[in-house]
Amino acid sequence: MAERKRTEVDWQDVRVFLALGRYRSLSAAARALQVNHATIARRIQSLEGSMGEKLVERRPDGYLLTAAGERALEAATGMEAAAQLLTRKDGADDGDVRGVVRINAPPALAHAFLAAQLARVTLAHPGLDIDLATDLHAVSLDRRKADIAVRIGRPNDGDLIAQSVGKLACGFYGTNERCAEVEAGLPPVFISFDEQHSDMPEGIWLAQQFPRARVAFRAENQLLQATAARAGAGIALLPHYIARQLPGLRPCALTPLPPAREVVLLIRGQDRHARPIRTVMRHLVDAFKESRALFGA
Repeated sequence: MAERKRTEVDWQDVRVFLALGRYRSLSAAARALQVNHATIARRIQSLEGSMGEKLVERRPDGYLLTAAGERALEAATGMEAAAQLLTRKDGADDGDVRGVVRINAPPALAHAFLAAQLARVTLAHPGLDIDLATDLHAVSLDRRKADIAVRIGRPNDGDLIAQSVGKLACGFYGTNERCAEVEAGLPPVFISFDEQHSDMPEGIWLAQQFPRARVAFRAENQLLQATAARAGAGIALLPHYIARQLPGLRPCALTPLPPAREVVLLIRGQDRHARPIRTVMRHLVDAFKESRALFGA
């Protein structure tokens, strides 16, 4: 007699599928669960057998969920949240948090602020791993390239939860000699974005406000621009959180200034109950709140 098809779902299979569905990478899922690749593959095959449906497809750039897999991922997220409520004592939300949380942020913000703040998360939660990537242009959370996106400016994405964490203001900065020249009435010489990144809001604004000014130095991000400004190449329009941490730069009395922009944390709606992601979100919200004076005008 042929073996009867198994229909009961194993929770351990669901946990593995949840990790693979979130990270879309066998290595990342294995690292988050502290198991080997063979265990991940075996558990996924077991879950597909239980459900009688194909849940994932392997692609050159990772794993893609099928339509059935997307539905299963949403249900699995709910199961995980319910399991966490059952095992949590007195409603506490700390304790043993495990997993990998991937954050994507603009390069300057990642280097000059987020890296140090996120390092503290790993100290507070030894079972939590952080994967921080940078990109000047927005990364789609729907494609699961990240779990949390830190963006400057409120987006119009689909099923995303956005939480504002403050305002990011900019000012003109340079060496004392360069700033004194501008304040004495000499035309400013600027530092701005290179051609590839000329669509950055600060670069567009600077070109509109000072269309005839010389741009003596161009670089792909604001950390490089700050370095050039410290070396005396010109005046740079920099976020305060960068310039205020660098000796050798001072504010220039040059106007106008662009309006402050909102800093937003984004997660997928279906991840709002994921404890590792929620834990990192809470740390980031607190970090921005405590550093408000560094960012404001």
